[in-house]
Parts: sequence; C-alpha cells; structure tokens
Amino acid sequence: MQDDIITLRVVRRDAHTNEIAVIDLAAVDGGELPAFEAGSHIDIHLDDGMIRQYSLSNPPGERHRYRLGVLLDPASRGGSQAVHERLHEGTEVKVSVPRNLFPLDESAPHSLLLGGGIGITPMIAMAYALQAEGRSFELHYCCRSREKAAFIDELESTFGDALVLHFDDGEPSQHLHIETVLAAQPADTHLYVCGPTGFMDWVIGVTQKVDWPKPRVHSEYFTAEVDTSGAAFEVEAVASGVTVQVEEGMSIAQALKAAGVKVNVSCEEGVCGTCISEVLEGVPDHRDHFLSDEEKEDNDQIAVCCSRAKTPRLVIDI
Repeated sequence: MQDDIITLRVVRRDAHTNEIAVIDLAAVDGGELPAFEAGSHIDIHLDDGMIRQYSLSNPPGERHRYRLGVLLDPASRGGSQAVHERLHEGTEVKVSVPRNLFPLDESAPHSLLLGGGIGITPMIAMAYALQAEGRSFELHYCCRSREKAAFIDELESTFGDALVLHFDDGEPSQHLHIETVLAAQPADTHLYVCGPTGFMDWVIGVTQKVDWPKPRVHSEYFTAEVDTSGAAFEVEAVASGVTVQVEEGMSIAQALKAAGVKVNVSCEEGVCGTCISEVLEGVPDHRDHFLSDEEKEDNDQIAVCCSRAKTPRLVIDI
C-alpha cells in the first residue's frame, strides 16, 4: 500500500472565493506525476491520520500537477478546515496515486455534466477530456451566486456555448430546471452528477421519475449524512478472530477499532469505498452511497463505516 503513497509539494494556492482554495500539487523533484483520467481523485493524508478525498480538476493530459478545489465546510468533520489551515505554498503532503471511481463512459454519444457547488471539480476534468477528444457534451454549473463560484472565468473562456450557468440568486429563468434539461438531451445521453447530497438526491430522483435508464446515470457523492440508528447486532471479523457488539449510534468500524482490529476507513460517510468488506454470513442494511443498487442486492459486501445489519449477526472478512 505504501507504494501507492507519494509526497507532493503545494506549488500554488489561490483563493477563488472566501470559501474555496484552489491548490496545485507537484512532485517534490519537479518530475512527472502518475497519469490520471477524468473523474479521478486522490487521498490527502494529513499529519493526524486524517484522510480525505479530493477530485482532480485539471486537464487529464497534464503530468506536472494535480489541481484540487477545496471548500471550507463548517459542517465537516475537520478535513476541509485542516487543508485550508495547513496546505500553503511550499508545504509537503502525502497523497495517494489517483484512483478513478467516477469514469466517463467511452461509448456515450453525448454527455450531460451537472456540477453543484464544489461538485464542479470532477466535471471540469471531464469537460477537458471530452473537449480534447472532440466528443459532444454539455456542462451545467449550479451555484448560489457568481461570487461563490470557483473556476468561472476559466470555464467561460474554455468551454463557451457548452457551459450553462445556474445561480440561485439569478433570474428564475436561468435556474436549473432538470426535467426540461433531461428532455432536451439527445438519445443515449449519459448523465454525470456531483455535488451536495440534497442536489444529488434531487437530480437522481428526477431521473428515476422520468425513467432515465440507470446505467446512463453516473454519480459521485462528496459527503453524506450517516445514520447509525437501529437495533444492536453482533459482528464476527473472521480474519481477525474478533467478535463485537455494535450498539445503536456506533458503526461497525468503530466497534472493531475499539476491539483492536485494524480497519481501513477514509471518508467515514459511505461515499469513498475504502472500507468495503466481504460479507460471509448475514444480511447487511446498506446505508452507503458507494455500492450500486445491484451490488447492494447481492448482499455480499458492506461499507463498515456506516452500514448496519438486518439480521442479528453478520460475519465479515476483516
């Protein structure tokens, strides 16, 4: 695993708004970075063991930098605040090599990109990739106001008529009317959406309402509310030889960690997939936003940072 961790240096930091820091990371020796695809993210490893994921927003062909957009979120568990406070020009930081859990579908004849707030970051890389390949796309950026929007000058100068802006404080006519946008798309369009949980749930809910085919809906959650309510249950971690009781208000990962079991977690909100574990017995109560509906129906995997059990006992391979 350590082979996948590299040390980078902050070579540029700009304040695009009073809440969003745009950070360029480069190799300490100035060399090429591992390549990445549109939709990729990296894990930032902070000094206190905190790990957070941030999407890459620069053109995927670039090898000299990784560009992040980091929203200072007062409701977060400290990750964005730590990045804003600690990552200044010249700071070195350990990061993972890029991973892509949100790739473009190469067969799509047309792509509809919807970014809400800081969820615009992976969409920018996608737009650059589609533009470079000469493929058809439409990019919608939803934000509270122009003053709160990051990357806006770059987006307007680069993507021209392919960009559509929607501001909450603007005229109602320029708000995102998702049903109308979906109805106007060419046949076989693929939809990509990223942003706050409410925005994501709204867009995905409308696609279900209008029977947009699920295989053509691609999403990536940045954060999610974690619901740890429900009856207590038992978890046996067979690889560790440990059995724990998971009480209401506690996650499986927390119960196992308290018993001395090493559990790989990152987001702790069920969005990144780091903690996905194999289920050997029992039925999970899936509460994550990472596994697909089909994977959840199989009931052979579980996100131990947030999901619970429908049966009194689960046996998992940790």
